[in-house]
Amino acid sequence: LVQPVEDMEELSALLQVPLVAGTVNRGSDVLGAGMVVNDWSAFCGLDTTSTEISVMEAIFRLNEAGPAAIVSDLRSSLMDQLT
Repeated sequence: LVQPVEDMEELSALLQVPLVAGTVNRGSDVLGAGMVVNDWSAFCGLDTTSTEISVMEAIFRLNEAGPAAIVSDLRSSLMDQLT
């Protein structure tokens, strides 16, 4: 998720990762000041709209992974390393 810029396709090609333009707090381009995201949750400003939240959930796949899923993934990777 990046602030909307004109050269997003070129930047995406340079970084070799997909980029999606988005805003937070009703159109603010300053994404880092308006949200914090980890593996299973996101915190954003009070002015953030439901559309902006939906975009964040889709980009960071917050609906797919919950704390229980992450714990089971960590447990299985630890077991693989120990065996």
